[in-house]
Order: sequence, then structure tokens, then C-alpha cells
Amino acid sequence: MSTQDSTFLDQFPAEAKVVRTTFYSAFAALFVGALMGILQVFHRTNVIRIVDSADYYSLLTLHAVLLVLSFSVFFLVGVFTWAVTTSLDRGLQDLRYTWAWYSLMALGSLSAGIAVLGAFIPGLDMSAAVLYTFYAPLQAHPLYYAGLALFIVGTWLAGIDWFRSWWAWKKDNPDERIPLPTFMALTTTLFWILSSAGVAVSVLAFLLPWSLGIIDQVNVLLTRTLFWYFGHAVVYFWLMPAYLLWYTMLPKISGGKLFSDPLARVVFVLFLILSTPTGIHHQYLDPGIAEGFKYIAMVNTMFLLLPSLLTAFTVVASMEHGARQRGGSGLFGWLRALPWRDPVFTGMALAGLMFAAAGFSGMINAGMNINYLVHNTWWVVGHFHLTVGTAVALTFMAATYWFLPQLTGKKIWRKSLGLAQVLIWFVGMTFMSNSMHRQGLIGVPRRTAEPQYSGFNYEPAVGSMAELNMQVIVGGTLLFISTLLFLTVVVMTVLGDKVDGLPANGYADTLSGPEDAPLILDNLKLWAGIAVLLVILAYSLPLASIISRRGLFGPGGSPSPQFIDTLLFAGQAVVDSLSGVIN
Repeated sequence: MSTQDSTFLDQFPAEAKVVRTTFYSAFAALFVGALMGILQVFHRTNVIRIVDSADYYSLLTLHAVLLVLSFSVFFLVGVFTWAVTTSLDRGLQDLRYTWAWYSLMALGSLSAGIAVLGAFIPGLDMSAAVLYTFYAPLQAHPLYYAGLALFIVGTWLAGIDWFRSWWAWKKDNPDERIPLPTFMALTTTLFWILSSAGVAVSVLAFLLPWSLGIIDQVNVLLTRTLFWYFGHAVVYFWLMPAYLLWYTMLPKISGGKLFSDPLARVVFVLFLILSTPTGIHHQYLDPGIAEGFKYIAMVNTMFLLLPSLLTAFTVVASMEHGARQRGGSGLFGWLRALPWRDPVFTGMALAGLMFAAAGFSGMINAGMNINYLVHNTWWVVGHFHLTVGTAVALTFMAATYWFLPQLTGKKIWRKSLGLAQVLIWFVGMTFMSNSMHRQGLIGVPRRTAEPQYSGFNYEPAVGSMAELNMQVIVGGTLLFISTLLFLTVVVMTVLGDKVDGLPANGYADTLSGPEDAPLILDNLKLWAGIAVLLVILAYSLPLASIISRRGLFGPGGSPSPQFIDTLLFAGQAVVDSLSGVIN
């Protein structure tokens, strides 16, 4: 059987097992995270309260960690493993190494989850109700921080795995351009290692030693700044595999070709160099950071609109090309020729539409003056659910309907149910995010189990609180139903029988191929160097200012771990004793 006529499972059975395992891990996290989400919706709107308000924050932490880290990143590493192996047409270098990084990620997720769930076990001195951002002085059990560290290290090793495949391929093909899917995976890896270094330092050097009692306190502003060094960039880490799927799948499913391979490379280069120096725009209200540094972060963030706009143009142009190949005509009539009955296409297309709306709300978040209005309100949560909760999550769920036959050799069970599932998700998120944005405009806070609006006779211009809460309830319920439908289709497909005649594995062809792209775009060392330089320019002075004013471990904090202080004290005593003897 030729590779052109075979599935991914036929071509790379061992790698297909890896991708299946990462996907199944992602789906397990999706189920538990979605369950925590619907419990939060009912609790916050005071419909049903299963846990005390004090334990609400453990639900919130588990919801965030499982969905925005475990679900998204497990699916991401599966997508990139598929992309690298198929575009390079070679298996991974050492599957023992591959399973090692997967094991680290799985162990890290499990450890962090156990630490959070420990709060619900009577008599167990364990909790991690520190939310997704885990700001100090909130403190989690050491197992939580250790789990995060293991997870991040696992992702780094995964990226190195893809680089190893590319290095081996390059030896055999020294004059060939990097295939586009591999190029996307490698640039994302470089960006991820650079951006996650901040949170790795925060966890390993400060938060974990602090939770273990090795140091007595931490510099709160320093650890928060190190988190946001990573915390905003990670959004693009989630988005970039979604972009990869839009670029490689949507044109093919539409019946056409990718408009421009060079433009796609430019987009990923821009994400590599621009994504990390933006995090301080989450700290506009932090008084310990000078306004000038905040302005620089705002400008850097606005530049990131460019790769997203380029993506919108390229992907839509590719879809139009496909629609016109299918017989579509007219200024907008070609839209009717698109395969709207295919859940893969419809889910991705609707995810892209939601991302456009998310971009507008994101510009509000990034603008200093307007941000003051919506900071720490439900507006931010609404924006977050449009980006990660729809642009990313809905793309991943839709793509699953294409991946499962490739990974299992089985036909999708009830494809019509899959179409209903993506539509229900879109409608549910429309209701919920709409209400969140509107509540944010009137100052309803995020991250609270008790918004304190019951019995308050307030009719804002954007609608009553009762109506706004009802939208959240309806939207959240629809999202949970959509999740159950998705998992049902996945489980029933996996349990089905293998069939022949499945679509072949492959990517969309291009109207403008890699030969039209300047060679400099493939110079990963250059772009990585520029990315590092921009990070230094954006963060060296703010971090130096924070440390110089508040100390590395905060005012009054030990300048070094306590055990080092003990050793120094003992050493000094020995020196004094010896001096006395000598004298």
C-alpha cells in the first residue's frame, strides 16, 4: 500500500499509538475539567451548590489546570507528533524517549490534580486552591508545584524529540526546505521553551522551595511577573496547533489549496519573536511596575494582531479557492459551496469565526486605559473562553473527527451527531461568553464564589442580572452537553470495528509553495536569537527594578534558603573558634 493511499495508522503504527495515547489523555482531562466547569456555573449562579463556597476555588483551579494545560497540551503534542512524522515521512528517532516525555507529562498532570483534589478528602493536609495563576501569597501543596514542573519538562523533551527527527531528516536532505508542518512545530517549540522558562524559574527557584519550607517567603511581585512572562504567551502556544490545523486541513477539506506557504511561515516566525514580550499587559494595575514598561508591553501586544490578521486572510482565501473549485460563484455565493455538513470543516470554521470576536475583546484587554475598566472582571473570562475555550478547543474537537479514523482505522460513529456537537458548542459559547463580557462591563468580578448580587435591584443598561445569569446557565449547560456528545462519539468510534477505504492521510497542496519563500525564513537560529533579544529588552529592566526595590525574596525575606543560612552560621562559628585557638 502506498503512503498516498494509506492512513496514518498504516504508515506509522508506533507513532499512531503515541498520538492516540496523548489524545485519550486530553479527552480524560476534558471530561473532568468540563464537569468542574458546569459545577462552577451552577454554584456561582446559585442554582445548585454541591460544595461549600470555600471549596469553590478548588473546583476553579482544577477546571483551569485540566482544560488550559492538560487537555490543550496533550492534544497539542499529539498533533505535532503527527505533523512532524508525516511531513518528514519518517518515524520518531527513539520511541523509548518519546514515551519518557509522555510519562513525565502524565505524572505531572496527575500530581497537580491529586494536590487539588486533596482538599476534598477529610483529614488529608493537602490543597491547591491557588487558581490557574497560582499567585503568591496563596500557597499550594508541594505536590502541585512539582507536578507543574514535571509537566513543563515533559513538554520541553517533546519539543526536543521533534527537533531530533528534523536533524536526522536534514542530514539526508541537506538542500530541502523544512516542510511547513514541521516548520510550524519547530518554531512553536522554540517559542514554548523560551516563554515557559519564566514559570519554570518561578516554580523551581521560589514557589516549590517556599512550599517545602526551604525559604521563608517569596517576592510576590517577582513571581507574579515571572508567571505572566509565561501566562500570556501560553495562549499562543495553544493557538499555534489550531493554526497548523487551519492551514493544513481547512483548504483540503474545502476542496482547494493553501493560498500561501510563505505567508504561513511568516505568521509562525512572528509568533516566535513577538509572543513572549507581552505579559506585563496583564499587570497594568500592579503599582510596582513603571508605566513605561507597561506601555512597551501594550505596543508589543498590538503587533501580535498582524500574524492573526495574516492567518485570517490566508485561511479565508484558501477556503474561497476551494469553494470556487466546487462550483461556488459570486461575491459571497461561494460560501454556500463549502462543506458545511462535515463536522471537521464546520467546527474549525466556527472556531475561526469565534476567534475573530475574541480578537476584538483582546484588543480591549491590551489597551491600558480601557483595561482599567474590565480588569479582573468577567469580561476577561469571556475573552478567555472565546480564545482557548472555542478557537482552540472547538478546533481540537472538530479535528478529532478527522484524526480518529487515521489513528484507529475505524469510521466515525454517527458523523451527524458530531455535526450537532460542534453546533451546540458554538451556540453555548455564544450565550455564555456574551453574558460574561456584558457582566464584565458593569464590574461583575471574576474568581469569586459569591458575586453578591442576589436581591440587589439593579437593572443595568446591558440587561438585568437575572437575564445575564440565565445566559450563563444556558450556555454552560449546552457546553457540557456538547462535551458529553463529543466524548460519546469518540468512545463509540474507538469501540467500533475496523473498516477499509478510509481517507488517506495528507495535507493540502499550495498555490504558492515553499520555493516562493525566502530562505531566511528557515533560519531558526536567527529568529530564536531575535526572540531572545526582544525578551531581554522587554524584561531585563522591569525585573531588575522589582528585585532592587523588594529583594529577591521580598522585603524582610531571607536572601538565601534557610539551610544555607544555617550552614553559613555554623561555618562562621567554626571560623571564630579556630581564630580563638590560633590567637
